[in-house]
Amino acid sequence: MADTLSGLDGYHCLIVPGWRGSGDDHWQTHWQHRLPSTSRTRVASWDEPELDDWVDALDRAVSGIEAPILLVAHSLGCITVAHWAAVAECSRRIAGALLVAPADVERGSVRRELAGFAPIPSNRLPFPSLVVGSTNDPAASAQRAADFATAWGSQLVVIDEAGHINPASGHHEWEAGFLLMHRLVARGALVTSA
Repeated sequence: MADTLSGLDGYHCLIVPGWRGSGDDHWQTHWQHRLPSTSRTRVASWDEPELDDWVDALDRAVSGIEAPILLVAHSLGCITVAHWAAVAECSRRIAGALLVAPADVERGSVRRELAGFAPIPSNRLPFPSLVVGSTNDPAASAQRAADFATAWGSQLVVIDEAGHINPASGHHEWEAGFLLMHRLVARGALVTSA
């Protein structure tokens, strides 16, 4: 573990939570306490998300960081990153993005609170990225995670039976995620399953 964390020295990890934020037992919160240099986006409302507010919050957070930035996004946060990257002027400051369990806000069963984030941008991201999906994520099928990765030019990892990769699916500190972050930083070979 120490070796994986030390591989992140020199980077600032910017946490981009999803709908309802990341509570005390969410892996993003655990990571924020453990990684050497971190912060998180601040939005007007985690429960009633508005696309412009979330994109502006990400832009403000990025502009205030001097070090190379690693985005660590979950769920609706991943979709926020895609929207931001499509319009951002400072995306070159991003060293990479870990996009975990992106929420398919275009699916028929999407909640009203999330529908305003559709359509999902299909632009290639201007920085290295790794999409992490699951074979049984209720927020996005493994195929949709693969579609996002293809559109965004991302590496792809699909984890078997991992749910939405959040506390409800048993992902609290999510140690294995650090290895994926290290893979992103090391710019390892493309993978399609794990």
